[in-house]
Amino acid sequence: MSEVKVIDDQLERALKILKRKLAQNGTFKEIKKRRYYEKPSVKKKRKRQEAQKRRVKAMKKASRYRGD
Repeated sequence: MSEVKVIDDQLERALKILKRKLAQNGTFKEIKKRRYYEKPSVKKKRKRQEAQKRRVKAMKKASRYRGD
C-alpha cells in the first residue's frame, strides 16, 4: 500500500507524488487490465508477449554490459 503524507497543506504536490508511486508499482496498469473481462486465451497471449518483451530487454541490457 502506497502512502504519502501532506506537509504544509501542499495537496497538489502530495497527489503528484502519490500518482508517481502508483504508476511505478504498477497499480494503474493493473486497474486498466482488470477493467474488462479478459478471455483466458487472450490473457495467455498477452502474458507470452510481455515475457518476450522482458527477455528482449534483458538481452539488450546484457549485451550492452558485455560490449557486444
